[in-house]
Amino acid sequence: MNSALFLALRRMRAPLIVLIGAYAIAVLGMVLIPGQDGEGMPVRMSFFHAFYFISYTATTIGFGEVPYPFTNAQRLWVTFSMYLTVISWFYALGKILQIMQDPSFQQVLASGRFRRSVAGLREPFLIVCGYGETGSELVEAFDHRGVRTVVVDINAARVSEANLAGLHLDVPALVADVRLPDTLVMAGLEHPKCFGIVALTNDDDANLAVAAAARLLRPSLPVVCRCESEETARRMTAFGVPHIIDPFALFGAHLATALRKPGHFLLHEWLTAAPDELLPEPLFPPAGHWVLCGFGRFGSRVARGLEQAGNQVAIIDSDPALATSGKVLCGHGTDRGVLEQAGIGRAVGLIAGTADDVINLSILQIARQVNPELFVVARRNQRANGLLFDAARPSVTVQPAMVVVHECLAYLMAPLLGRFLAAVADRPNEWANELIARIAAITEERVPESWSVTMDDAEAPALAPSLAAGEEPLAILLVDPQRRHERLPVLPLALERDGALQILPPPETLLAPGDRVLFCGRGRARRKQYLTVSDANVLRYVTTGRDVPGGWIWDRVATAREA
Repeated sequence: MNSALFLALRRMRAPLIVLIGAYAIAVLGMVLIPGQDGEGMPVRMSFFHAFYFISYTATTIGFGEVPYPFTNAQRLWVTFSMYLTVISWFYALGKILQIMQDPSFQQVLASGRFRRSVAGLREPFLIVCGYGETGSELVEAFDHRGVRTVVVDINAARVSEANLAGLHLDVPALVADVRLPDTLVMAGLEHPKCFGIVALTNDDDANLAVAAAARLLRPSLPVVCRCESEETARRMTAFGVPHIIDPFALFGAHLATALRKPGHFLLHEWLTAAPDELLPEPLFPPAGHWVLCGFGRFGSRVARGLEQAGNQVAIIDSDPALATSGKVLCGHGTDRGVLEQAGIGRAVGLIAGTADDVINLSILQIARQVNPELFVVARRNQRANGLLFDAARPSVTVQPAMVVVHECLAYLMAPLLGRFLAAVADRPNEWANELIARIAAITEERVPESWSVTMDDAEAPALAPSLAAGEEPLAILLVDPQRRHERLPVLPLALERDGALQILPPPETLLAPGDRVLFCGRGRARRKQYLTVSDANVLRYVTTGRDVPGGWIWDRVATAREA
């Protein structure tokens, strides 16, 4: 039985008994009290007529006396029955309203709607556990790409925000504890269209529970977990979680990369940022003496990255316990004297890394009064404060939520991208600069979109017949299917074959079944490439130049070519 209906009936037990009893008494009285027919002969109402009369009387409709005018005795009983049934209805309606306002009943109804919405999904979707700063940014990013998401959060206010976000796609959202396996199953963990799950709550233990449930119930499903504790990260690794993100450690590593290899840093930013936005400006943080305000989770990891890059770091924190080590200067970054004691006058860079946005902005302003030439990195914790940080104009604004979002997009939307970035990390900075120039030439100064294509029947059905013979070169996927003598603005970044990764494969590389190719370029180029790999007529035109119309895809291509 439907749980909502069962709960409603259980709560309505007393009101229903009262209503049934009132109707039974009223109907029985109408049957037993004799009336008169048109000729003055005694007559009794049937149960049907009595129930009919009481029904419209109790509901205040009032058709009249049936089948004959009532006697005074009957009218007296009707008067009693009206008060009895109406009062019973008021009592029942009050109980119904009380049940409808009950949080547990509303939760049951919401769970039912959520379960039906998820079960009805017929396109790939991602489960997002946690709809805070990071989760909301990730859902918007996927919505921008036309990818559906399902949201689960224990905070009702956040779920309400998801329902009111104004996204292009409908996002099923549920208030529930993600640590419960039943919640994840309800969210679609075992749904065939679910292509991944991300755990982005602020509770590492909850994220660990999500990771454990996902790996045990559906081992092949891609899992991304946010984790800020090294111990919890080790436990996640024991469950085989392939991608664990510590936003603070990740930014610390990125900052160290920007100091040592700015080309690699810029390459990472370009390939993981939101597509079609203007390309981020190159980041050139100076080397030397840095002042770090805030030695919490963020500051400690950033300091580690700076020191690994060979920089001196003076740390300021208000926690006296940290100052006992002699490494941290106890005080507030908003105190000009403390900043000067930390060497802000000779510093090349400042990091305002506390958990309070207002304090970070204050540190920025005070430090610039002492040293206007500072390279300033400001941590932004709340999305709503974006206008304030734009007005303050730090050299770099770090939002931990966006660091996680970029990593999630890179891993889930283009699984090969993470391997590619890791494989080229040891390449010279000049190599990264050359690749950046090639990407900029094909993207028209816009952030490229990254995607991968697997050479199989599912993703490349048009190519599948000729792949086994090794007849199709990679160059086929670089041809404009509307104008075969022109090249698509795409760049093949990597080719994976039998677990081995080839970086920047040449166009003459022959494709084989099962190959996965990572591309980057504009979104419209991706859509054109899809036509080539999915329609045999389009592929025939690309390879031979022969026009053999057939199918709606080819009709679209031919129309576009003639335009």
